[in-house]
Amino acid sequence: MPETGKLWVLADNNTLIDRYFLGEPAASYYLELDGLRILLDTGYSDVFLRNAEKLGIDLGQLTHIVLSHGHNDHTNGLALLAERFDLSGVRLIAHPRCLLPRWYGEEYIGPPEGGAVPAACDYRPSGEPVWLSERCVFLGEIPAVHDFEQRRPLGRVLLDGEEQPDLLTDDTALACKTPAGLFIVTGCSHSGICNIVSRAQAVCGETRIAGILGGFHLPKANSRVQKTAEFLAALHPRVLYPCHCVSLAAKLELAKVLPVQETGSGMCIELS
Repeated sequence: MPETGKLWVLADNNTLIDRYFLGEPAASYYLELDGLRILLDTGYSDVFLRNAEKLGIDLGQLTHIVLSHGHNDHTNGLALLAERFDLSGVRLIAHPRCLLPRWYGEEYIGPPEGGAVPAACDYRPSGEPVWLSERCVFLGEIPAVHDFEQRRPLGRVLLDGEEQPDLLTDDTALACKTPAGLFIVTGCSHSGICNIVSRAQAVCGETRIAGILGGFHLPKANSRVQKTAEFLAALHPRVLYPCHCVSLAAKLELAKVLPVQETGSGMCIELS
């Protein structure tokens, strides 16, 4: 029987009562699974580094860095990580469009320095699923299969030398196999959380959902939230941790039919 995996929230908008960790409007998660040490996203600042140190997590021992998409609240810490640690041989996995320059209005919202990859990293861009281990997979590009989660542009991206509307085709997630089904970890779910779940089920050949952690990109309560709740409730997930870019109003709607739990920096979850 494989060992139980663990996941730590290194950065989130929220902090937990009587847990003295730092929060910021960003996301970063650390996973230990199948002998791997995986960092999913690097937040906006050094918050993830400071929280990891307080948790006793040595990010200098990473085997993988995975980026969910190219916005700066998920990639800005990459340069800070490279300054702090020797990342020689650490595999960096992201969609091929993840590290492109991006803007929202006049504000730059892309990765640091327009997407410079730390020289020491073993960079492996992929639009296809990549199995990090027997139980953990990077999902690659997410197909839009649900009509209420069709892609809409958010800002602009520099693609083929021209600024174009950004459809965030780089947005993706991780899925981990557990005895209770899939545990899915997302960054912002610009691709649609239901699209991501359907992708994970197809890639992994597993319909059961043990849990979902991450941003669902639901900034307000509306018909999309209702349809999301209906889709997820039909799958009977054991637990949901909507965080980062999910408003309180949206969480309250989801919690009417789903087992929603609070999330915050410093939290540890067993992937069992």
